[in-house]
Amino acid sequence: MMRSDDEKLDQTFAALANATRREILASLAEGEATVNELAEPFKMSLPAISKHIKVLERAGLITRGQKAQYRPCTLDATPLEEVSNWTEQYRHIWEARFDQMDDYINQLKDKEQNNE
Repeated sequence: MMRSDDEKLDQTFAALANATRREILASLAEGEATVNELAEPFKMSLPAISKHIKVLERAGLITRGQKAQYRPCTLDATPLEEVSNWTEQYRHIWEARFDQMDDYINQLKDKEQNNE
């Protein structure tokens, strides 16, 4: 059964909500790695790291390969692209607010220069 777009986004955001999982993704952005390699920088057990990896895997953010005796993890950025596409619909709001803030800062600067 195909997950709905909302369910995919929910799983992606839930996976990204944890700092450890974001660090794992950052590490995988450098290239594939084994669970042991991913666990090295963390002060937690291998089963705890494995749980984080399973969350990332369920969200579709990583895939596990089959190479000889080990199963390296690889980043799959497709869900991140979906997040990017979803957030893009709000860009005009951010840009308008930044423009308003820029106008306000310029008004403050003008006021300050006039008071000198």
